[in-house]
Amino acid sequence: MVLPKKHLFDLPDDVIYLDGNSLGALPRGAAERATDVIRKEWGGELIKAWNSADWISLPKRVGDQIATLIGAPAGSVATGDTLSIKVYQALAAGLKLRPDRKVILSDSGNFPTDLYMAQGLIDTIDKGYELRAPAPEDVIASISEEVAVVMLTQVDYRSGRLHDMDDITRRAHDAGAIMIWDLAHSAGAVPVDLTASNADFAVGCTYKYLNGGPGAPAFIYARPDVVGDVQAALAGWMGHDAPFAMELGYRPAMTTERLRVGTPPIVQLSILEQALKVWDGVSMEEVRAASIELSETFISEIEARCPQVTLASPRDASQRGSQVSFAFEHGYAAMQALIDRGVIGDFRAPDIMRFGFTPLYLDKNDVLRACEIMEDVLNGELWRDPKYQVKSRVT
Repeated sequence: MVLPKKHLFDLPDDVIYLDGNSLGALPRGAAERATDVIRKEWGGELIKAWNSADWISLPKRVGDQIATLIGAPAGSVATGDTLSIKVYQALAAGLKLRPDRKVILSDSGNFPTDLYMAQGLIDTIDKGYELRAPAPEDVIASISEEVAVVMLTQVDYRSGRLHDMDDITRRAHDAGAIMIWDLAHSAGAVPVDLTASNADFAVGCTYKYLNGGPGAPAFIYARPDVVGDVQAALAGWMGHDAPFAMELGYRPAMTTERLRVGTPPIVQLSILEQALKVWDGVSMEEVRAASIELSETFISEIEARCPQVTLASPRDASQRGSQVSFAFEHGYAAMQALIDRGVIGDFRAPDIMRFGFTPLYLDKNDVLRACEIMEDVLNGELWRDPKYQVKSRVT
């Protein structure tokens, strides 16, 4: 297999897309699949499609596809709902597994919604729980026997800094804590082996490197040997062992399916199922090697061409995910000028310009051309144009 596989994606000819870490590109066949689901299955079969088109099995089929990319066994990944909900479920389950402890440990670099959901859960339970969020480099020293759950995002959304999954999971378990990993910026970007790491839970989204489209459903992993002890905080009917028995009492499924909640989003899951086909025959190790080559080229070229910016990602490639961030005082305006010239990255407050590297549809020539355009924008101060100073709602 040779990367990239550009022929499997629909991308505009005049765009260099460096934002797959935020929203993946459109895989070919995905739009057609959505049309088939809407017109042929929903339109032609109506409610019969739950059986005739096997909609009812779609969440599990997609979960098993994702499992192959994150080192998890078949049947251990459930799909549906949003990442925020999956964070809430994993945290609630983890706390119930350690009822004598009162601390959730995360870090100050975590994606805000994870921290919001943790605090919201704490406020809902109202039993003296505490959220601690030290600096990322202080997490290991903060793991103690007070901690019920360690919840971390493996790849930092701003800088791309990469936590050591195996080491931190081992340390959490040595302290008797439950380990939850957020793989939002990991799945499809870096090799992940949940089985080898022995993590208790993992959650993630599918609209970034997995190219599932805006609002694509999230996933949750539970280690098979802990599933039987997991109490679902959101006991929805699709997590029931026999949803169509319509029993008044909740009887959870005996697999990770107990962490499903409501009716699955069939159109979006169908798009995701199609999107995941681009990974057929793809080695995550090869993806990782290509990602490092592209990002190293980008860093060296930008630092040589653009002295105005400062690397905000770890310099050691083994310590970062598949993105590179540069700090620049006028980063928002500069990013708008880049986008206007066909180089799409994004901005994160207060001054971070983010660039994602997705080897499935990027090559070295794309990266070099992006560097040339960024050099023109920064050295020519093209970002000073007043139209680039106006902030949009989405940055």
